[in-house]
Amino acid sequence: MIKNVLWTSLFAFAAAILQSTLLMRLAMYRAGPDIVLVILIFSAYYNGPMTGQLTGFLSGVLLDFLSASPLGLNALIRTVIGAISGLVKGFLILDAVFFPMLLCAIGTLFKALLLLLLHILFSEEVHAYPLTEPTLLVELTLNTFLAPFLFALLNQFKSLLVKGEK
Repeated sequence: MIKNVLWTSLFAFAAAILQSTLLMRLAMYRAGPDIVLVILIFSAYYNGPMTGQLTGFLSGVLLDFLSASPLGLNALIRTVIGAISGLVKGFLILDAVFFPMLLCAIGTLFKALLLLLLHILFSEEVHAYPLTEPTLLVELTLNTFLAPFLFALLNQFKSLLVKGEK
């Protein structure tokens, strides 16, 4: 399990750097794809809730250091998403297109919901998605349509990212 968490965190680190530099230059309405979230959902789905929580926490802390958000915000959100995504393991049979899209769409919406809840609790400190702009819709669309391609790419590294795979 430790090997999978470390490799997934390394992939998440590379994706976070890519996401915060190149992909933000291509963003529409200040929203780009959340590749780290897709990697987290992939890892949690295949490895279960414990790996999802650990990977979510590590990738969240990494994103906290790379962003201007309060320290621990991304770690909290991604830990919860990793745990819930890991609970789906064994309940759904993952096909190549539909379920990665569904899992990533639900993960993105859940992230937005958690941000809104935390914004209500800590108003000035936590910024939720603006309701007057299509930021959430753009991110949701990008995450949903990139999910099958990213899952296919991550499947090539399954021996590193999934426990028990050879």
